[in-house]
Amino acid sequence: MAIAMGWQKPDNVAGSSMPAIVIGLFVATGGVLFGYDTGTINGVLAMTAFRQRFSTGSMDENGQPNLSTHQSSLLVAILSAGTFCGALVGAPMGDRWGRRLSMLMGAGIFCIGGIMQVCASAIPLLIVGRLIGGIGVGIISLLVPLYQSEMAPKWIRGTLVFTYQLGITIGLLIASIINIITESLHGPSAYRIPFGLQLLWAAILAVGLSVLPETPRFLVKRGDIGTALISLSRLRRLDATHPTIVEELQEIVANHEYELTLGPDSYLELFRGSPHLGRRTMTGCFLQALQQLTGVNFIMYYSTSFFDGAGITNPYLKSLIINIVNTFSTIPGMLVVEAWGRRKLLIVGAFGMAACQLLIASFTTAAGEDLKSVAQTILIVFCALYIFFFAASWGPVTWVVTSEIYPLKVRAKAMSISTASNWLLNFVIAYCTPFMVGDGSDSARIGPKVFFLWGAFCIVAIVFVWCMVYETTNVSLEQIDEMYERIDYAWNSMNFVPSWSFQQMLNGQQDDSDPQSLQLAPPGNGPPPPGGGGGTIVATPASAAATAESAGHEVEMQPPPQTAESTNSMSQPSTNDSNSISSSSPKPPIPMAHVDFSY
Repeated sequence: MAIAMGWQKPDNVAGSSMPAIVIGLFVATGGVLFGYDTGTINGVLAMTAFRQRFSTGSMDENGQPNLSTHQSSLLVAILSAGTFCGALVGAPMGDRWGRRLSMLMGAGIFCIGGIMQVCASAIPLLIVGRLIGGIGVGIISLLVPLYQSEMAPKWIRGTLVFTYQLGITIGLLIASIINIITESLHGPSAYRIPFGLQLLWAAILAVGLSVLPETPRFLVKRGDIGTALISLSRLRRLDATHPTIVEELQEIVANHEYELTLGPDSYLELFRGSPHLGRRTMTGCFLQALQQLTGVNFIMYYSTSFFDGAGITNPYLKSLIINIVNTFSTIPGMLVVEAWGRRKLLIVGAFGMAACQLLIASFTTAAGEDLKSVAQTILIVFCALYIFFFAASWGPVTWVVTSEIYPLKVRAKAMSISTASNWLLNFVIAYCTPFMVGDGSDSARIGPKVFFLWGAFCIVAIVFVWCMVYETTNVSLEQIDEMYERIDYAWNSMNFVPSWSFQQMLNGQQDDSDPQSLQLAPPGNGPPPPGGGGGTIVATPASAAATAESAGHEVEMQPPPQTAESTNSMSQPSTNDSNSISSSSPKPPIPMAHVDFSY
């Protein structure tokens, strides 16, 4: 059954994907952290205790203490300013210290900001705390999808990255429940308890990251081929000498070396590199921007205040309903993302969101006072339906696509730019929305008419996906380069079938099926020479054994056949084909490490 393919391993795939699935699910805790922080401020802004404590003289229409429009906008939006910075610094961190360690640093930075928010008794310290916490969230929001996509098998990659968005929705739901519980409390505990619980999710993530493995693709990028082999074999639950492991690692190494022959791994390369890196970078940036322009964070940041201003009774309960829908609506998309594909899910989702928002805006604008209660019901129902379409499509699929379409050499940098685009628009929307829909003297007071704007952007999103987003379902991260090289138009990408491997391009006539053609490098051996000129890296039998033993496994060295010969060298361009690689000096095959997984 096609839907079941979301989690069921295909029969022709060797090994087990359970380690990758469990690890991917755990790091989705980073999404819980982000979602909880977003949901907390939504409810806290409407708390009487919070308004009384942080008001600087502003009053609401009932004469009660309140924050000014500028203050509430700044408190919400400053987190996005921090996440914008965090997304940009996350790329050099991820490339220098690794995906895992950089996420750990992000969790630590978030904890510092969270402590400042708990201790705050005035707006300035609260703003600084949210800014610092935002930097941590930005680092995590970049590296969690990147980490998930780099260690996941291709058949479940989309589903696994989906869990990041599921984590966000779970965080929003938990925050909504906590806000309802603490809203009736008197004094600072009403808002300090929700702020303090942010630290719990960061602590859980940090503890897990301290023992999780690094991704094989980052280790290849660093030149640590031996450790990459061990990491890949542990993730797939296969012996390090299994042909599936050897071939997958060969393709990752060869693809990375081929990428380096096309240009350096610089930021400038993002816009002028090949194949079509400029197009891929802009696709990611506009996709992330359009995710925000669908208006989702208008609901996530301000739904409680907006529903209250629209005259809806018990706005906290209505926001809880929206968050319940948000959480459970992610699951249908998770089940069909591999069967339907990324493009179809994005197009259907944008169409559904546009229909809901235009209906809300049209009816609430046309309805008179006698239909006010009906208009309020329609507002709640179609907001929930809109959230269903978003949570099943644009919420998670945007992160899936942007974690897939970039080559390894610039993947972290490209994802940081696209993620920063998301947070930049997030900041603009978070800051401007109160001025658009608020009822203050400095607001436009357009109310539900704002849904006309979000609906129009959803229509733009449909056209953009059709023209620019390539279908990456069931295509390995390494094969996506070939797809961009061979397929000129995104709407033709659904028919793409890989025809060659980068290992063949680099090795020319070398027999790729020989598992002994891959040479190991000892851990920490450093990157290959600049320009990808390192070829495959040679190691001694002792270093291969040391690599496996360092991962805590028993090792048996398998001696090579006495008559076997293998050609393993750095390739030089041939005179017939600039992409063809010829071998130089022959090298004898090395014994491969046998990793015992019997623990």
